[in-house]
Amino acid sequence: MTVRTRFAPSPTGFLHIGGARTALFSWAYARRHGGSFILRIEDTDVARSTPEAVQAIIDGMQWLGLAHDEGPFYQMQRMYRYKEVIQQMLEVGTAYHCYMPSEELDQLREAQRARGEKPRYDGRWRPSLANEAGKALPTPPSGVQPVVRFRNPLDGVVAWDDLVKGRIEFANEELDDFIIARADGTPTYNFCVVVDDRDMEITHVIRGDDHVNNTPRQINLLRALGAAVPEYAHLSMILGDDGQKLSKRHGAVSVMQYDEDGYLPEAVLNYLARLGWSHGDEEVFGMEQFVQWFDLDHITASAAQFNTEKLNWLNAHYLKLADPQRLAAEATRRLAAQGVAVAGGPEMAKLVALYRDRAGNLNELADAVHPFHVAPKPTEELRAQHFTEAALKGLRLLHQRLSACNWQAAELGQAVKQSAAESGLKMPQLAIPLRVALLGLPQSPSIDAVLEVLGRERVLARLAAVLPAEAD
Repeated sequence: MTVRTRFAPSPTGFLHIGGARTALFSWAYARRHGGSFILRIEDTDVARSTPEAVQAIIDGMQWLGLAHDEGPFYQMQRMYRYKEVIQQMLEVGTAYHCYMPSEELDQLREAQRARGEKPRYDGRWRPSLANEAGKALPTPPSGVQPVVRFRNPLDGVVAWDDLVKGRIEFANEELDDFIIARADGTPTYNFCVVVDDRDMEITHVIRGDDHVNNTPRQINLLRALGAAVPEYAHLSMILGDDGQKLSKRHGAVSVMQYDEDGYLPEAVLNYLARLGWSHGDEEVFGMEQFVQWFDLDHITASAAQFNTEKLNWLNAHYLKLADPQRLAAEATRRLAAQGVAVAGGPEMAKLVALYRDRAGNLNELADAVHPFHVAPKPTEELRAQHFTEAALKGLRLLHQRLSACNWQAAELGQAVKQSAAESGLKMPQLAIPLRVALLGLPQSPSIDAVLEVLGRERVLARLAAVLPAEAD
């Protein structure tokens, strides 16, 4: 058997973190078994589906690097196929027309609730079969367009061995003859999913446990169509840091928001992989290793809890490992969004190499290198605190020495030390004012490295800008 999994989001909003985890697990399972991963866009909710949401889903998948093997397939482009299958079911008797007006159905359910019964369609338009109690059908009311209902089995159970949750059973008598096509002819969600899964030969359905109640209906439909029933794995929900249902304040935002917030996709993927799945005590691993390890046996059946601190730790870890040229491109993109041009400035790859161990995300990295491209304006408070008469004397001496200095870190560091000694200052008493003059900040990486990457012209110009004019 060739493994075939699918990710089937509805484009009624962005791709959120829960959907991304589902996509990752489906993708990894297919990769682990040499199978195919299919992307299907379930866009039959015309009122809520938007092209922008479709693009947001595709962008999120691309950013994460979860490439699909087939698709994307759009359900709205398969309407002909659903109507074809519905007609076949009507012809063989596994589906039937129901003329019950919606007002009558509402009254039925209200009466059932009043009697303490579960509200459900009572099958009054269901044609009799040999093994069913026969009764005459009412005369179709004029002017009522019928819906199409699935003839669900009346007895027995529908059961499956869920690959995450274990054995699950539903009594068929609890499942009414649900609608598979509305009065206007449009097919319903559960029906479209079943036809797609059959036609696309899906072998494993990995999805959120909010779909558990849909599964028995879908299994009965698949069996009525003579189709193979895939294996199901229902993933438990994700809770926020505080143990409450995941919301926007916890991280239930668009996957692309993580890009905007400065996260690396490999950090997000590594974190998602550990969100409800484990391989021993392993915390940090790439996607190649994850695919080799991934199975459904080690997915926890209990809710996973989002931990922002752990995600941030992973992101900082991956920043330290990332290629400087890649980080340079990311920092450049973020500075450009702020209107900062870096062309002709200090070499960005060297800058990010200086700061990536100090940054937790790409935005912090871009902020850190910002002063290298835009001349700082030290605050009055910093000037008063650090530009003392003694410090300015040392900075003037350093300016003279740097004018003739070889522009290499070792020699630049020696120039700072000599200027401090000759000015009667300890090293920090000169190095901190120097940082304020060059970057507008009292802290930075090693001052000799800062001087080297900033460049002679900028260093001398920024020092000159803070030194008072000498008297004639």
